[in-house]
Amino acid sequence: MNEQSSDLRETVRRRYAAAAITVTEGTAACCGSGPTAVEVEVDENFGSGLYDADERAGLPAEAVAASLGCGNPTAVAELREGDRVLDLGSGGGIDVLLSARRVGPTGKAYGLDMTEEMLALALANAEKAGAGNVEFLKGTIEAIPLPANTIDVVISNCVINLSVDKPAVFAEMFRVLRPGGRIGISDVVADDALTYAQRAERGDYVGCIAGALSFAEYRAGLEAAGFNDVEITPTHSVADGMHSAIVRATKAATAATGPDAPTARSADGPCCGVSACCTPAEEAVDPAVGVDEAKSAAGCGCTS
Repeated sequence: MNEQSSDLRETVRRRYAAAAITVTEGTAACCGSGPTAVEVEVDENFGSGLYDADERAGLPAEAVAASLGCGNPTAVAELREGDRVLDLGSGGGIDVLLSARRVGPTGKAYGLDMTEEMLALALANAEKAGAGNVEFLKGTIEAIPLPANTIDVVISNCVINLSVDKPAVFAEMFRVLRPGGRIGISDVVADDALTYAQRAERGDYVGCIAGALSFAEYRAGLEAAGFNDVEITPTHSVADGMHSAIVRATKAATAATGPDAPTARSADGPCCGVSACCTPAEEAVDPAVGVDEAKSAAGCGCTS
């Protein structure tokens, strides 16, 4: 990583560390605006106002206040009971907590963030919500600390535009997804006609504008990483020629090979009574039995 990229990442980290602190102290800041009171909607283009009231109900106030994104990825990701979900740039945890509700006790929701202050806030919010099927990880979205082929759905909310190495993010998403896995992302995307300089004129990098890819660049990046069925659908304008958009794509369902390859699973549940089957992260769906017992009962096992 060059010096400019390192400086940009540190600027982003400081901005969102400060946002976590202001939420903890009773205020919030998002991509598009400055501090506001916790109980006030943050911004019409960014923040908690993009979630339905019934989704926000029952969540800790701090999780709602710390919602700094440009969409609602959990509304478009088609999460299913038993899915293993990863949220890139999970912030205060709102999308992780909503995902955990949808995947149920047989599923799991991971949150990944590089900011200590946000991780502390997210952990506190998960405890307040009583969410037992969540886990928060420290790391960058360019180097996801999870094994290959273990995640069913990757979501993210207005974070990939902040990355200093977007090809690495796309490659990492593809790596951790199991065959047949999918992405459901909200992000800021620019009109194809806008140059990088013109994007920067419309907003700064940490404000989720200057670092945004164009529609064509986003599609080409995902396809270069190996994704199929790429769809990028604008939802609302966040600046002149800049849009919040829903991004969907899939990883082909061809069988993976090698010692870390998972056994194929159906769309409605884990294979062989085990989630993340044949990977270092495998767990028995029934906590009363062990992994080997679950596999034996189902008559299946792993091959090298």
